[in-house]
Amino acid sequence: MNNILCFSHLQWNFVYQRPQHLLTRFAKQNKVFYFEEPRSGLSDFYELKLQDGISIIQMFLSDDCENRNLRLKKLVNKILADQHISNYYCWYYTPMALEYTSHLKPAVTIYDSMDELSAFRFAPPQLLELEEQLFKKADIVFTGGYTLYQAKKNRHHNIHPFPSSIDKEHFLAARRNTPDPQDQKNIPHPRLGFYGVIDERFDIELLREIAFSRPDWHFVIIGPVVKIDKKDLPKAQNIHYLGPKKYSELPDYMRHWDIAMVMFAINESTEFISPTKTPEYLAAGLPVISTPIKDVIKPYGEANLVYIADSADSFIAYAEKELTKKCRKKWLMKVDDFLANESWDNTFEKMNLLINNVKKSSQKYV
Repeated sequence: MNNILCFSHLQWNFVYQRPQHLLTRFAKQNKVFYFEEPRSGLSDFYELKLQDGISIIQMFLSDDCENRNLRLKKLVNKILADQHISNYYCWYYTPMALEYTSHLKPAVTIYDSMDELSAFRFAPPQLLELEEQLFKKADIVFTGGYTLYQAKKNRHHNIHPFPSSIDKEHFLAARRNTPDPQDQKNIPHPRLGFYGVIDERFDIELLREIAFSRPDWHFVIIGPVVKIDKKDLPKAQNIHYLGPKKYSELPDYMRHWDIAMVMFAINESTEFISPTKTPEYLAAGLPVISTPIKDVIKPYGEANLVYIADSADSFIAYAEKELTKKCRKKWLMKVDDFLANESWDNTFEKMNLLINNVKKSSQKYV
């Protein structure tokens, strides 16, 4: 059993997504320590709690800005000493963690590049330089999609694309009869739903235009609002913001939607994304309409599993087409065939094999 130190830009309980899916599986064979981004505290200290088989570490720093990275380095060293960790792997989701972990000497260094973080709003200016250092330090690199892989494949000798996968059994529950959640049951149909982080990637103007054009359609939006002002979100009687929901609750909401939306704006922050929600929506048995995100067009759009709408007019036209359908049995069979071999379990197995094949002593892989 190996120790895995994971350094992430995401809080464990923020949204259940790629890190949680993968690391809970790695935790069945390893001891996983998940380091969240440092936060402000009254002094320099850390807290450790067990959840989902993971040791989640929250590091706190006093507001004194001096020697921040040196103090974090000392805090990381203390954690390793307190937990009696001497041999370990390092797994990075953010290159920013190198500022206080570059001194560590892991047996294997893994970089899971799930997004192009440098394109996100408020990205630190030093992120690109630190990512270049991480590429040099890493023994193996994964990318969160094929578009991101194409952009980074020449930067490392051992890089592999692993796009968003799926926990099928979890979302198949949305095909069964379940009660409509209390905060959704009084919303009229047809319902067009979206869940995910609502930030600079979310297409606010598209939602505004469609909701205005079709006042009899109702739009259910689930997820936390971050990095944008809530005042900028479109407001209308047919737009319903239900806030964040637990991962376990999502199928109950989706069961009572008519159409699912991948409603991302086309900008630099979405150029390389591979939305996890796409296969999740499909597994739930929902027709999906997406903006032209590259990793949705290929493979889902090309396989005629997802509508690709490049304007409000085309989005409305596809929705009208779906709302008149009486039967989706053939389409659903096609979806199930397409998703048959897709699972986070399979992704874990492939990643684990590649990691185990890394030969640290020679910096080569087999």
